[in-house]
Amino acid sequence: MSSTNMVDDAPLSGFHKKLALYSSGGPFLDGYILSIIGVAMTQITPQLQLSESAQGLIGASALIGIFLGAFAGGWLTDKFGRQVLYTVDLVAIIVCSVAQFWATDPVWLFVLRLVIGMAVGADYPIATSLMAEFTPRKHRGVLLGGLLVMWFAGGSIAYIVGEAMLALGDDGWRWMLASAALPATVIVLLRLGTPESPRWLVKKGRTAEAEKILKDVFGPEATLADLGEEERENVDVKAILRSGYGKRMLFVSVFWTCSVVPLFAIYAFGPVILDALKLEGDLASYGAAVISVLFTLGTIAALFAVNRMGRRTLLTHSFIWSGAALLLLGLFPDADASVVMALFSAYAVLIGGTQILQWIYPNELFPTEVRGTAVGLASSLSRIGAAVGTYLVPMALSGWGIGNTMLAAAAISAAGALASLAWAPETRGLTLKESATLSDPAEPARQAVAG
Repeated sequence: MSSTNMVDDAPLSGFHKKLALYSSGGPFLDGYILSIIGVAMTQITPQLQLSESAQGLIGASALIGIFLGAFAGGWLTDKFGRQVLYTVDLVAIIVCSVAQFWATDPVWLFVLRLVIGMAVGADYPIATSLMAEFTPRKHRGVLLGGLLVMWFAGGSIAYIVGEAMLALGDDGWRWMLASAALPATVIVLLRLGTPESPRWLVKKGRTAEAEKILKDVFGPEATLADLGEEERENVDVKAILRSGYGKRMLFVSVFWTCSVVPLFAIYAFGPVILDALKLEGDLASYGAAVISVLFTLGTIAALFAVNRMGRRTLLTHSFIWSGAALLLLGLFPDADASVVMALFSAYAVLIGGTQILQWIYPNELFPTEVRGTAVGLASSLSRIGAAVGTYLVPMALSGWGIGNTMLAAAAISAAGALASLAWAPETRGLTLKESATLSDPAEPARQAVAG
């Protein structure tokens, strides 16, 4: 059985809830920024006379930025700490979001969204590392997974805001893209004053600061001993790519990529895809908004399941059944509109398990010294596939047709299911020390459940 201490077994406090709320701002902005472009593109394409290639590049620009920003942010947060970068990265989102209002050509728009994506990507490892290192193990899976719920909440609100701003006329898309600055400003103000991670401070030898924060957050009886001693062998950055950590990085990168490639393509070009499936005009736009809401509900349902089913089972089943919905869409692209909406809705709900585990697994499988770097690297690698997939969507729809495009998406989901069956460990109920060791975490978890 796992040992008991003041940190890993602490009750959920107001501090933890506030930290979860403030950390969720980054995923909210990510979902908002990546989703509202789908509505904006309906006006941008004719106004800027975009080719299919240019549409793909603008749709994928933020994802390319995330690829660059996530790894850089991970390295920076491990080197300089979580707290400072926790607010600085969002300032870039505010400035570039406002600047999009005056974009006059595709290149300018691409560059601005690239920088926004870099800032969004940097926030992934920063916010999740801070959350993982403060959160008690009983609540860690739910709170980390909850960050992804806010991603879909941001996407849902983006579709609603986007549809409303279409009424502003030809400049509606400019207001849509600039609107991300408002929630970003609120989040920056809320994050001010967030304490540094005690685990990171200890690794840097700043033990007095770490102990003070522990006592402030967990009570006067909390000590540095409650953090536990993490495995220090093979935990430098190079070690991520070899030994046990190399295998874990491969698993996380593959499952993360397979879960986001179809999803980001749907978010970036949701109305276009639904239009190709014979849901035309307003029905396509409103259908995309409804599906976005269902994505949110799917992640909420997954939060209730993650501690009951376990990480491995939830991930595998989520890939299998969501992939089945895409397969049916590919096999029957000319089905009745109600059938298309039902299958897309099923995909949106069933994919929730793979989404929340994107931030649970990486934060549980790597030690403090490289946790931010590992999360950033996994996020970056996954965004390569997501960016390529999103870029190819307009050309795939034109060249392959909607049926074959959906079959390709189903094949990607199948690859994710196979990777999960082969490599996914079970980390439910473990402390960060236990889950981050190079030994197989599944056996302690099974013993804990059996006990």
